Amino acid sequence: MSATAQPSADRTRKIVLLLCLLAAVHVFIFSATFPFFNIVDEQVHFDLVVRYSQGDIPRTLAPPCGDALLYIAIFGTTEYLWPPESQPGGHTATPPWKLPMAVIQANLLAKEAIWRDKVKNHEASQPPLYYAVAGLWWRLWAHFGFQDGLLLYLLRFFNAFVIVALVWLGGLAARRIFPENNFICIAVPALIAFMPQTTFYAINNDIFSPLTFGIVFILLLKFWDADKLSPGLAAAIGLALAATFLTKISNLPLLAAAGVFIALKMLRLALNKNLLPSVPPLAILGLCAGLPMAAWMLWCKINFGDFTGSVLKIQFLGWTDKPFAEWWHHPLFTAQGFWYFLKGNLSTFWQGEILWQRQPLAIPTVDSVYVVLTLGAFAFTLAAWLRRPSVFSTPQRAAIGFSFLCLLAALAFFALLSVKYDFQNCFYPSRAHPFFVSGRLLLGLLIPFLILFACGLDRLMKNFQNSTKFFVLLALLAFMLASEITIDWKIFPNEYNWFHL
Repeated sequence: MSATAQPSADRTRKIVLLLCLLAAVHVFIFSATFPFFNIVDEQVHFDLVVRYSQGDIPRTLAPPCGDALLYIAIFGTTEYLWPPESQPGGHTATPPWKLPMAVIQANLLAKEAIWRDKVKNHEASQPPLYYAVAGLWWRLWAHFGFQDGLLLYLLRFFNAFVIVALVWLGGLAARRIFPENNFICIAVPALIAFMPQTTFYAINNDIFSPLTFGIVFILLLKFWDADKLSPGLAAAIGLALAATFLTKISNLPLLAAAGVFIALKMLRLALNKNLLPSVPPLAILGLCAGLPMAAWMLWCKINFGDFTGSVLKIQFLGWTDKPFAEWWHHPLFTAQGFWYFLKGNLSTFWQGEILWQRQPLAIPTVDSVYVVLTLGAFAFTLAAWLRRPSVFSTPQRAAIGFSFLCLLAALAFFALLSVKYDFQNCFYPSRAHPFFVSGRLLLGLLIPFLILFACGLDRLMKNFQNSTKFFVLLALLAFMLASEITIDWKIFPNEYNWFHL
């Protein structure tokens, strides 16, 4: 490394460390701002964390456990789904912890009865990795005497550590792919740090997906550049693939894309007559990935009736399979329907999908800005990737191609789910809007997605100096933060949030 490159690399690392700190503060403030429990199944994810903290791995779809119900009944607000004027007296009820004990007990018994009689945890068959780790975090703080609302929020604040890891991992990925490009090396972690994705502010297993698949992404790029696969790298890739599977079932298309990428690398090794030395490490990779996956699939088959544990959940939600011939009548196959699907997934990927008083916590204009910026940036990246002679090195072309493959695999999977099912009376997806438009389920893509986005911005401004590029990046980050504060401002004074405990 040259004398001029070393200070530049050191400065970039210091900026990434600063971004890690800013990301932690960002997630902490907004996690504290949102009251419990949001409409994206936060109650049931919390229930699973409590169960795992007690060593109680679910074997069926059951109501929330007693310890979780206590928190749900006391600290949950109705405001995510119901405006104040719809409530008795025309206003949201006073937080239970501010009421006399006799009133608290009566309300608690009533709410617990409703939950036990009418609600089952439909996420019970989700893979265990997040719940096991978050359960240990819960037990740790409970052991030190924390309780009530503070303990509940400490569980959310765990996400601040996850986001720090994501910012660092995003910077690592960008430096590996574009070591000579300071703009991309800083843009990727900066976008993660200021991303207004509400999933980062809630208890849920989606938060682990970008972390586990981000590790897969970096390790597979390392494998692609290697002349042969070492046993250590093989084991690391296998365990990272297993962790991605054990985080969220919706990560399956990303695992499929990873499988295609590995197969292409094996083909390259075979063509170069280097495959034979990599066969034993490939067996290690297969064992490290396959054994944990097979163990969990067997658990699901025994306890939930199928290898993914999805059948009971689908039955609980009331979905039914549509005949194959009816798939092609889906509105997804119209221009308007396809745009609704694409725009919905991209906008919620950036901002989340929380409702507040039954309305999306979003501004349509801001949604449009994110969608247009994303599609424009992707178009510039794709054009540069297809250009001959290439403007990218061979490893960069592989990384960009893999990123696009992951994006297409995830969108194709959600398109398949959209057309496959009749959603009956389900609230979301519904017969009126039969689309999977849940950007949080795409979060495993976060690092490759932002690599494509930052690369597109860089190509768009290729004729400008770095100072101009960084000015545009700062303007984008300011827009992200300002629009997020504007959208969420009405929630800051909410009596049910952390600031009012």
